[in-house]
Amino acid sequence: MDPWGREANPPPGLVSHPRVFAFLVRRLLSAVPALFLLSLVIYALLALKPGDPLDELRFGNPGFTFEDYQRLVKLYGLDKPWYLRYWYWLGRALRGDFGPSRRYGMPAAEFIFRHRLPNTLLLSGLAMVAAFVVAVPAGVICALRPHSLLDYTVATLNFLGISVPVFWLGIMLIWIFSVRLGWLPAGSMGTPGLEAESGWAYLVDRLRHLVLPVFALSAIQMATWTRFMRSSMLEVINQEFIRTARAKGLSERYVVLKHALRNALLPIITLVALAIPGIFSGAVLTETVFNWPGMGRAIYDAILANDFNVSMVALMFISTLILLFNILADVAYALVDPRIRYD
Repeated sequence: MDPWGREANPPPGLVSHPRVFAFLVRRLLSAVPALFLLSLVIYALLALKPGDPLDELRFGNPGFTFEDYQRLVKLYGLDKPWYLRYWYWLGRALRGDFGPSRRYGMPAAEFIFRHRLPNTLLLSGLAMVAAFVVAVPAGVICALRPHSLLDYTVATLNFLGISVPVFWLGIMLIWIFSVRLGWLPAGSMGTPGLEAESGWAYLVDRLRHLVLPVFALSAIQMATWTRFMRSSMLEVINQEFIRTARAKGLSERYVVLKHALRNALLPIITLVALAIPGIFSGAVLTETVFNWPGMGRAIYDAILANDFNVSMVALMFISTLILLFNILADVAYALVDPRIRYD
């Protein structure tokens, strides 16, 4: 036993565990039927949605004839029940063919992964980093100074962050910082006509367009993670091994950062892992409010236009992320705490 009451040679973690491969295989295999059921439910909901996938062509193109409509109905299989169309779609998807986008005139997978996903990764990645960088220190400080003025102030801000809907927050940010103060742009990715060759001017312009959507997207995560980090830290710093470390004369900084923080981060791992897919789905509202050309805005436009293939690719990608990061959360637990075993 070490001075803090833990085993000197704890059981091997997930990386060195001889059954790690079997554990990962079991989890990945269990994700396959889950993905199948998710794809079936998503396809059924989209198919039962009111409206015709060809409505945009019928009402937006004066030269679109009834013969054209009948030909496209047969071409896309819209004259068949949705469950038969689903099996046809699934067979093609398993071969890597997710079908064309009727609205954008290109393969749906290419449109999502090449033209929209990088923009969403930029926005969501910065939102995750901003939320983590703010939440962890804020939670630790509030735990070390409970019931102080700072603690109550942060708790009030957290309550507002959790309660305010992201679309309303986005609209208010635009009204305050763009309309009233004129400090930041109201939306889009950059100023029209300003190309990447412009150097620093282009970079600064892109960062200015990112400020408001990043804050709107990360606000709820900042609030949630701060509260969980505070609660977890309070629980850890009152345990025996922390009191023992302080009694041995270790500095408070060393005790907090070396011993308390690592153990307090365990619950946050699950929150962060499960929040990553949520950031992508939350980007639907954020990207729509700020006119950000990412995957979330593509989902919104595709559902309105009944662009089946684009909707399926994007929604199945988010569903896959949810299942994948559930597995990664289990892996991360063992990396942080070597006492955790997966038999």
